[in-house]
Parts: sequence; C-alpha cells; structure tokens
Amino acid sequence: MNILKLYIYILILNYFFDKKNFLFLLILVALSTSLQSQSKFGFFGENQKEQSVRFNLINNLVVIPMEVNGKQLSFILDTGVNKTILFNLSQNDSIGLNDVRRVALQGLGKGKSMDALISDNNTLKIKDFVGENQEIYVLLKDKFDVSGKMGMTIHGIVGYKLFKDAVVHINYITRRVHFYNPKFFKYKKCRKCETFPLQFYRNKPYINAKIQLDTIGNKLTDVKLLIDSGGSESVWLFENSKEEIQTPIRHFRDVLGEGISGTIYGKRSRIKQISIGSFDIKEPTVSFLDSTSTFYARQFKERNGSIGGNILKRFKIWVDYNNKKITLKKSGSFRGGFEYNMSGLDVVYNGKVLVKEKAGTTFSDSYSSNSSQTSTNKTISLVSSYTYKFKPSYKVKHVLENSPAALAGIQEGDIILNINGTKAHQLTLKEILGKFQSGHNNKIRLYVDRSGVEMKFQFRLVKKI
Repeated sequence: MNILKLYIYILILNYFFDKKNFLFLLILVALSTSLQSQSKFGFFGENQKEQSVRFNLINNLVVIPMEVNGKQLSFILDTGVNKTILFNLSQNDSIGLNDVRRVALQGLGKGKSMDALISDNNTLKIKDFVGENQEIYVLLKDKFDVSGKMGMTIHGIVGYKLFKDAVVHINYITRRVHFYNPKFFKYKKCRKCETFPLQFYRNKPYINAKIQLDTIGNKLTDVKLLIDSGGSESVWLFENSKEEIQTPIRHFRDVLGEGISGTIYGKRSRIKQISIGSFDIKEPTVSFLDSTSTFYARQFKERNGSIGGNILKRFKIWVDYNNKKITLKKSGSFRGGFEYNMSGLDVVYNGKVLVKEKAGTTFSDSYSSNSSQTSTNKTISLVSSYTYKFKPSYKVKHVLENSPAALAGIQEGDIILNINGTKAHQLTLKEILGKFQSGHNNKIRLYVDRSGVEMKFQFRLVKKI
C-alpha cells in the first residue's frame, strides 16, 4: 500500500511540474486557494459531539464506508495522504462527479501516462459527518490492483480531510472509528496512555522514535517517521537517510508493490527494536527502500521512513491534528509477534467463480403392502441435491525468484484450488496469507489450475530473517 501512494504522489507531482502545464498550474493554485476557503469536512451540528463508524481491518488497514455524492463506497483511512483519491470505479459503482477536468499523469521512467480526473465540489459523508466542496483525484484504472491485494473491493483512500477537523479515535480491537468534535472533546485521565507531539509536513503527521538496528550492543538511532495508517507493513526505513540506516546483513529481496512501470522490489529484514517513548516493540519486520524508489517521499529531508498498520494496530490511538499530538495506549495485541510471507508467493483476489456444492442428502422411504402377502417391502433411495454459489477465487500474481514456491515449480497466473486440504474458495485472502506465515519448515500443499490442467505442488516454508 505504501508503494501505491508513493507513485500516485509522483504522478501528481510530475503532472504539475511539466513545463507545458505551468500556466495551468497557476490557474489550479488560484482555484485551490478559493476552494480551500470554502471546503469543509467534519461539520458537526451545533450540539453534535461525535460520530462513529465500524470498519473492516484488512491487511492491517482500516477500511471505512463513505458516501461520495450519495454513493456508498469503501475507503482506506490513511493518515499518510493529504488528498482524497478514487482509483477503482466500475459501472456498478458509478457516481456523479462534479466539475471534472481530465489530465494525463506521467509516471517514473518509461511508464505510459495514466488518464486521471480532478473533480471539485463533491460531497463526502460518513453518517452525519459531512464534507462539502471536496476535491477528489480519480485514477481511471486501478493499475495497482489494490482490491486484489485486499480481497475485497476498495474504491479509494481518504486521510487529511477526515482528520483535520476532529479528534479521531481508532480502536483496532472493537473495529470502530470515533470522530469527536474538538469543541466538546475532553481527554480522560489514562495512566497507561502516552501522548507525543506531531510535526506536520504537507499535512502529514510525523513522530520521533528510536530504532535499534544492531543486534550486538544497545545503540539507538533517532528517526523521524511518518505515521502511516494506510501502510500495511510494520516499518519502512529509507536506506542511507542517515549514516546508520543500512540494511542488515540478514535480509532478502521481495516484492513490495506495484508502480507505474511495473513491479517494485525491495529488501526485507528485521531489526532488534523500535521505541516510541516508553513503548519498546521487539524485533519488528522492516522493509528497506533505496533512494530511487523513495525519491518523492524523501522530499521532506528529515524523514527516515514510516510506521505502518502492523505497529499501529497494537495500540488504541487518538489522533489530534488541531493540537498536533497523538495519544497511544497499548492494546491486548501489543506483544504479538511479527511474521512475514515465507513462501515467495504473491497471491491476489481473482474475482468470483461459480462453485457447485452438495446441499445434503434426502432419505426417501417407500412402503408397499399387499393384503395377500405377509411380508412388507421397504426401499430407501438417496437423493443428492446441489447448489451453485459464487465464491472467491485467488491467483498467483508473482513468484519470488529462488523462493520455496518457485523451486517447487509454481508459476505466475496459477489459480489456487486447494491449500493443505482446504478448498481455496472456503478461505479468505487473509487466511491464505496466514498459512504462508505459519512457521519455518511448515509444509504447504497446493493444488492449482494452470490453463485448465490441475497440478499438485508441495514445499516447506523457509525463514530467512
């Protein structure tokens, strides 16, 4: 998810700084200044104190329902973005967008330009929590396949617009987000809570933390990290953003996401500790990205990386943009371990397929009697009935070179039919990925469909870090 946002930002940046569009940029600046004065989100009624909504927690990300111009869609709630972005609209999800203008956004390298829209004067709504005159960026193709990676339809990302006018409490245990009116909100005494100042750059919140990279000794390195609720991983670190920030010897190359020009690879490793105030988080997994992959993200020179959802979900969180602070309280999942995909398979949701299922067995009892006969005859027939239902399908999007799955012979495009004796359509994407994190040397048995031919493979998970 971090890679998705990174490349969306690069697209927007490259578009606006194209010389041919410089005049248009000046017009947009004037328009955005005007719109900013009119735009509002978090309009509470005169005596309205709060609004809350349940969310789905998928791949450590908070997915909330939000209406766009009266149409309910699914959005990732993301502290790491300052734009509202739509990237997955089908005919069934069609909405009326206001004041639309088309732009062509150019990505990195030799990637083709991407068609996009900028739409003004839209209404966003979560129950009674309403924002008017909202600007939305619309990517016309979901090139990043976010829905496939999440296992459900995701329409977009929303962040700053929701956070700027409310105190936002995210409870990962109860799966509920509360939006509090700052005019009425009062912090309760909390002995186990800790409050930290936030620094903002381009409307995104940063926090100071310490990391221990060295497995020998106790040296801690001060870092400034983006609080990124829209990133599913634990920690991102930007290689060489400080002299001490180098990839540990024990690491491996892995698929981190999709960019405009193709698949993005990086290094995965594990560090000894990350400390946020008095909260010491032991042995989190970390992704290291080089300067090329993080060019735009490094525009804030003080930034050394990000804290993602796999860390944040271990706390109860109160985010207060107005007072530039965040309050954390450990939850029951604080001491949970950090695992990663040890198979080498990048599996994504592949839509729904029609599955034939046996509904049950009916016993039919036929009794016949004849007065001239002393015996009775009974016959029992078994009648099977079937139902046809649409069930989820999953496919292999990438296979990491020299990984256990690659060495076993699994290929990109294989449709997964069965995992360790369970039919794939009976599992969620989260459950499938959980099997790939189940433990070193655990055996994985897969049945796949490859171009209409059913094939069987097996391999053992290998822990590299």
